Amino acid sequence: MSWQQQLNGDSLAWLLEPDSPNLRYLALRDLLERPADDAELRAARQAAHQAGPIDIVLSKMEADGYWVEPGPGYNPKYRSTVWAIILLAQLGASIREDERIARACAYLLEQALTANGQFTLTGAPSGTVDCLQGNLAWALLELGCDDLRLETAFDWMARSVTGEGIAPAEDRQAVVRYYAGKCGPIFACGANNKLPCAWGGAKVMLALGKWPNERRTPAIQRAIQQGVDFLLSVDPAEAAYPAGYASKPSQNWWKFGFPVFYITDLLQVAEALAALGFGSDPRLSRSLALIREKQDESGRWALEYDYTGKTWVDFGAKKQPNKWVTLRALRVLKAVQAS
Repeated sequence: MSWQQQLNGDSLAWLLEPDSPNLRYLALRDLLERPADDAELRAARQAAHQAGPIDIVLSKMEADGYWVEPGPGYNPKYRSTVWAIILLAQLGASIREDERIARACAYLLEQALTANGQFTLTGAPSGTVDCLQGNLAWALLELGCDDLRLETAFDWMARSVTGEGIAPAEDRQAVVRYYAGKCGPIFACGANNKLPCAWGGAKVMLALGKWPNERRTPAIQRAIQQGVDFLLSVDPAEAAYPAGYASKPSQNWWKFGFPVFYITDLLQVAEALAALGFGSDPRLSRSLALIREKQDESGRWALEYDYTGKTWVDFGAKKQPNKWVTLRALRVLKAVQAS
């Protein structure tokens, strides 16, 4: 059964409507897989950058390439540089279409990436955490950034998963070590009571899945395998991952939203696993069934988690059918079919 046969209605046609140029572009690119030189795709990409969410976010950027405050850009949430870049990537923005995006990527790399490859909240290596590392590594690739420093960022990210060549946090004399936040291998995080954090793990795996196959070192391959093993160590549909300060999983696992920042949902776990070739793994089957069950009678998914009033753009009313969430769901169903 094809991915479109799993839908209750023609939601693809809904996404292709001309009144939403940003979504039309992404549907042409990701769901219909139009080639990069396709005239209709090029026109849609240009339209997406000239009006709508991409244009709004870029209009708020300062001339030097940052949003709100200079520096690493984690604060204030969710309008500063980190969040603007993650949002632009999810909107399909591209360096090829607007030079301001290249400027923003260069600024972020200068301010938030350390010499050893950690993306950081503070500018110091101690400010690194998995969700930030994965989000920014993925976003920069998605935007079209190919800076050589990303090699170092991906190497650190992979070895931080496996523990290869990284000293314990207690070894304060070590050049490369874990810290209070990113405190150990397999996504261990101080914010999760030093236990593995599946939110951070999903971001890291999404980024590693975006890294080209020909550039995947043995360390990256080992990190991918360990990360997949972790995400599939429980049934993702139940999300019974370690919850350091709670007795049960966060309900946000089952709330599909847009944009997606450090909070993670089942859609993003499925997206990460499918991109790595594990979409047909039987351990993911219940999650995929749950995703399909959440569509309405027209084959559309509702916005259940949002950042309305918190970031530069609002993306619809909660509990209503939403094109952005529907796009995310269709991407997953299509990717799983291909894996």
